[in-house]
Amino acid sequence: MDKLLKRTHYCGTLGITDAGREVVLDGWVAGRRNLGSLIFADIRDRSGIVQVVFGDDSPEEIKEKANTLRSEYVVGIVGTVRERESKNPEMQTGDIEIVASALSIYSKSETPPIYIKDDDNVSGELRLKYRYLDLRKPEMQRVLAFRSKMYHVVRNFFYEEGFTEVETPVLAKPTPEGARDYLVPSRVNPGKFYALPQSPQQFKQLLMVGGTDKYIQIAKCYRDEDLRADRQPEFTQIDLEMSFVDQDDIIEVQERFLKRLFAEMLGIEIETPLPRLTWTEAMNRFGSDKPDLRVGFELVDIADAVKGSGFGVFEDAIAAGGRVKGINMEACSPKFSRKDIDRMTESIKTYGARGLIWIRVEEDEIKSSVSKFFNQEALAKICARFEAKSGDLILVVAGPQDVVWASLGFLRRDLAGKLGMLDPRDYKLLWVVDFPMFEWSEEEERYMAQHHPFTSPKNEDIKYLNSGDLGRIFADAYDIVINGYEAGGGSIRIHDGVLQKKIFEVLQLSEEDIKERFGFFIDAFKYGAPPHGGIAFGLDRLCMLLLGTDDIRDVIAFPKNQSAQCVMSDAPTVVSEEQLYELSVKVEIKDKKADE
Repeated sequence: MDKLLKRTHYCGTLGITDAGREVVLDGWVAGRRNLGSLIFADIRDRSGIVQVVFGDDSPEEIKEKANTLRSEYVVGIVGTVRERESKNPEMQTGDIEIVASALSIYSKSETPPIYIKDDDNVSGELRLKYRYLDLRKPEMQRVLAFRSKMYHVVRNFFYEEGFTEVETPVLAKPTPEGARDYLVPSRVNPGKFYALPQSPQQFKQLLMVGGTDKYIQIAKCYRDEDLRADRQPEFTQIDLEMSFVDQDDIIEVQERFLKRLFAEMLGIEIETPLPRLTWTEAMNRFGSDKPDLRVGFELVDIADAVKGSGFGVFEDAIAAGGRVKGINMEACSPKFSRKDIDRMTESIKTYGARGLIWIRVEEDEIKSSVSKFFNQEALAKICARFEAKSGDLILVVAGPQDVVWASLGFLRRDLAGKLGMLDPRDYKLLWVVDFPMFEWSEEEERYMAQHHPFTSPKNEDIKYLNSGDLGRIFADAYDIVINGYEAGGGSIRIHDGVLQKKIFEVLQLSEEDIKERFGFFIDAFKYGAPPHGGIAFGLDRLCMLLLGTDDIRDVIAFPKNQSAQCVMSDAPTVVSEEQLYELSVKVEIKDKKADE
């Protein structure tokens, strides 16, 4: 094995001002070219690539050794920096090259199964399988450095604000918080299980009871749920909690944090205070509780304009207490064909919509999929509600309120994306506040906490707890939304033990359940809990948004695939009977098809 050459510089840091300097570089061979009298090798490390030349000024034995180099060999180089005759403006170090005087080959490489370059066009699954090779790419190294800097900014800001960083347990007690726990069997307590935390929620509230006052943690969390492009089974939160605060106090601190984050990470100055929408307003205007404000296309209610029209789809929806709403895709009629609209119709059926009504506004005529039910005068009346002009395309959905919201909320953002209107570098931030406290679960036939059971109802709505009118109760909760993504969420917490117990009862948890699952938590409140609240930002998602990608796996070193598998290490995997016996665990695979 060749001797280690102690590095003096990183490859990508060298420039014309270093000409004449002797340097020592370590890295990987990104490419080699043999021109006979000259051998060129591109050497790559985390900082970039630099060209090394083995020529007349290099010892002959070094040239011979250089001729054996292949892609991804790991090498050390001693050489002198000189100005290049033929400069490469596309390279960071394109003004210079290194004339080699010594070469060490630390290890050799087989031909890699993927190209080590940013535009390799390889499948996502193959990238994950060979993630250690994928990480060598300049873009992936930039992402890791960006994420590392983000940790630094987060900690600096909150330290300056007087927050205390505290690590909370990873092995915790299973609790019902709306998503599935990852369970860990205990060897020393046979038959009993820990849960990996979905969030440090109870512990950070107990830190407030314990007088910590301001807590922060960059916390690893785990949820065993179906995955999407912006979700992973293990993820990282910027987790916060503060005592003696209300909603405005928490939002004010977080806005200053976001202002610092965008300035230091992107050089972007965001204007504060950020706009706020209530959940009700966000849903009625945008069909989503995480609206993307980069585009308009707001929802318009036309129920009163079409009531009594005799058109069954509209009349049935209105009679059933539903909604008739639409969006105006301004100047977009020529951009979407009938086939495009058919595809839109199919896409919204996944949200429960029965169909999609379209209206095209032209110079001399209004055309529509419901022209046989509405004459030109009636269609013109509908168009007037949308302030439509020639060239506009109106899309209307009728049905239950949730279906209409979800369908149009999806369409406005999906179509804006297809039209190229969603610039990832155009950042629109807002707060969505005052969420419903509870939501009805058809599956469980009971009300569930929309956020979690520790969220405080708004003071003016507490009276409805006793009347059972749970649909009228709104929570003192708030989400930060960036470009259509929930980047963080939090709430003012319940600090009164009696109220907390009442919420548990509303959620139909028995006295035994409450004691078993939350007994220690309820007990703590008997000894004086301060008013408190907090928030958690999804660090992975924040990183994804700031880097302008739409796949959270792009910003995690070793992510899982859509099936929650690590295809590189083959986790999760089967364990031996001996291990299971040691843990007092027996595995029985359910036949889900048979169960169904």
